[in-house]
Amino acid sequence: MEEQKPYGFVFAPSTLLTVTLEAAPDGSTELHVHPGGQGFWIGRMASTLGMDVHLCGPFGGESGSVLVDLIGREGLTVHLVETASANGSYIHDRREGERKEIVEIPPPPLTRHETDDLFSASLASAMCSKVAMLGGPHYDEAVSPDVYTRLCSDLGALGIPVVADLSGPTLGAALEGGVGILKVSHEDLIEDGRAESDDLEALVEAMKKLHEAGAEKVVISRAGDPAIAWDDGVLWEVECPPVQIVDHHGAGDSMTAGLATAHAAGESFETALRRGAAAGAVNVTRRGLATGHRSAVEKMAENVKVRRVKGKR
Repeated sequence: MEEQKPYGFVFAPSTLLTVTLEAAPDGSTELHVHPGGQGFWIGRMASTLGMDVHLCGPFGGESGSVLVDLIGREGLTVHLVETASANGSYIHDRREGERKEIVEIPPPPLTRHETDDLFSASLASAMCSKVAMLGGPHYDEAVSPDVYTRLCSDLGALGIPVVADLSGPTLGAALEGGVGILKVSHEDLIEDGRAESDDLEALVEAMKKLHEAGAEKVVISRAGDPAIAWDDGVLWEVECPPVQIVDHHGAGDSMTAGLATAHAAGESFETALRRGAAAGAVNVTRRGLATGHRSAVEKMAENVKVRRVKGKR
């Protein structure tokens, strides 16, 4: 009998249609069309890691119709909320190696009725899940931050664990509602004024404050440096093998998916850290955000070092 995959919910308030120009091996130009946006990227890696992912978000216009089809082809189930306006989109040129933005089209903010429909659809889907994964909006204006407060609060009351990867206004809003595992980059913490610097002591102090504000567990990714985590007074350090980086984009979202899938499976926090770091490490060895193979992530996890730096014994 085929093993039943755990149901995972993803909140994706601003899924994007992305077009990327790449250089082909023969020197010609390749054109790639994919879904984008943090919620989708988290969901794609979670699906790769064996989860039955259900993504809820607003979709409208020509770009929205294309996105629903493309996301379905990636193996995710879409719970769409129809909107009067089209989804956002962008075109990037990577033919010379670095990403160059050609055009970016942001979506207009959701109307009051569209916001209500998005919240209701999200709550209904999330109540069926083993874990709720919350991605941030690609544009701050896409959805009101208070949606995150209400969603986190209601899911907490219903006993649904929340794993969030947020920054800016939505981070503060989610903390008000309560978050099980918060993953955030050190750059975002500094930009948001929640950490004074990238010094370890400053980041640890920031994690403590995030915990006091509503995050049960906190994980901070630090680019090329080992990630750190805070859980019940224990500081952890997470170190991956020094793999060659092809593209660092999507590593944080992959880490969030790894944390969420392990948490949904009832694994320890230490195991979740190992899987999250492994998913991020595999992602950077490839082109394509939040991509990889499950077998590669599982083998990479065996090489991730998770150390208790200080705290309870």
